[in-house]
Amino acid sequence: MRKMCLVTAAALISMTLNASAADGAAIYAKECAKCHGADGKGDTAVGKKLKCKDLSVEAAKLGEAKIAAAIKDGVKEGDKTRMKAYKDMSEADVKAVTKHVLGMKK
Repeated sequence: MRKMCLVTAAALISMTLNASAADGAAIYAKECAKCHGADGKGDTAVGKKLKCKDLSVEAAKLGEAKIAAAIKDGVKEGDKTRMKAYKDMSEADVKAVTKHVLGMKK
């Protein structure tokens, strides 16, 4: 019985981790792709206007903590907001999107 509980718990954890990765991609597609593009290259009309950095290159330079901070706190350049903050995004969703962005690195 105990072995069955452990197997069930491991399966649930695995499904949760897989769902988080899928959620990260879905959230990115909904919230980020309009500027950063589906591939993270910033090759969209809005991305070009805002001069978005190529996330496939920048993700490796920025690292997990800076990407998560940019999502939660936004990005400012002086008094100008370059990227809005997603303050209401759950910590799990921030981690999932961060993981998705890190997966874009070349």
